[in-house]
Amino acid sequence: MQLVFCWVLSACLFGLLTEISHADWRQFRGNQSNGLPEDPGRDWDGIQEVVWEADLPGRGLSSPIIVGDRVFVTASSGGLQERLHVLCFSATDGSKLWERTCWATGRTVCHPKTCVAAPSPASDGKRIFAIYSSNDLICLDLDGNLQWFRGLTYEFPNASNSLGMASSAVSVGDKVVVMLESDDASFAAGLNADTGETSWVIDRPQRANWTSPSIAPDGKTILMQSSAGVSAIDSETGAEIWKYSDGAATQPTLVMVGEVAYVPSHGVTAIRPGRSDTSVPEILWQVGNLSPGVPSPIAYDERLFVINNGAVISAASLENGKRLWQARLKGPMSASPVVVGNKLFTVNEEGTTQVIDPDKKGKIVSEHQFGEIMLGTPAVTDDGVYVRSDQHLYKIAVD
Repeated sequence: MQLVFCWVLSACLFGLLTEISHADWRQFRGNQSNGLPEDPGRDWDGIQEVVWEADLPGRGLSSPIIVGDRVFVTASSGGLQERLHVLCFSATDGSKLWERTCWATGRTVCHPKTCVAAPSPASDGKRIFAIYSSNDLICLDLDGNLQWFRGLTYEFPNASNSLGMASSAVSVGDKVVVMLESDDASFAAGLNADTGETSWVIDRPQRANWTSPSIAPDGKTILMQSSAGVSAIDSETGAEIWKYSDGAATQPTLVMVGEVAYVPSHGVTAIRPGRSDTSVPEILWQVGNLSPGVPSPIAYDERLFVINNGAVISAASLENGKRLWQARLKGPMSASPVVVGNKLFTVNEEGTTQVIDPDKKGKIVSEHQFGEIMLGTPAVTDDGVYVRSDQHLYKIAVD
């Protein structure tokens, strides 16, 4: 009992310290699902310095996540990618602190470009929720001890596709939310973070979808994007709050600023929830020539940044969607951009990271060639950027 009490006390103190530091990056595209760190306004000259690299097993497209001074990343290995990995590294020097593995219980068939470890994990600051294309969801504490395991394929055997699943989990309140959509069975579920038990399940459109749920700025509403449009879901109950029904992309994920969601739909459509009792959001603007490719759009400093399939980045006004400038990057790109300091940070599929100055019409400030295939979105903290390939995890200093 004394040991359990000490562990709980240390976990609480650790969680408190990480909240105070504002240095965490706890899920795909950061704590707020928007690609911005807690303090995006700091200055950075854009010069990239690789601090350390760490070896990774097998395959992996998932983003790293950071809690305190630890970096967590998933991978899959084996001839059928049936071995699922969760690894923990020191953010300071890249040393491996622990690794946990288990066998996949669901389908591991994927397109060669992707892999079973494509969805990104999430954290509530106390636990890691690692989800895979096999629809296996593993909950570990920060020291790698198993808390619970859900093989969701047992309950939803047809929620899969031949290309592989990629929707990431999100942690919100006392729930971990997953969204698994295919041309057959499709559903979203809110699971109790403590026990893994299902709190709610809702049906979703029956069409393959690789977008991820996003957390609205209120910290409790989940936005779920699909081919049918966007649904705002109460994370506690699974109830639908409002719905945009004019279709949306199934790869790049929307971004929200305040009350406005910028949705990859008919180019980009800016929508705002109705201000009365209506469940239909207001369309503020719609611009067809802003067409996100695979990377998700990002909003920063009153501008929306969109990268299309030709690796052309466009900056547009958040107010009306008017294009302000565009520039060509080195592509192709699958990873979503993130904000580092006052710069945009991108990585292309060939492993070239590019730092872009948004105040100089997309001027490339620096490049670094890792020479490895990179499709995962980077993670950002106060002291570094973390990028991964199949083989390695890297930390880039931003001092």
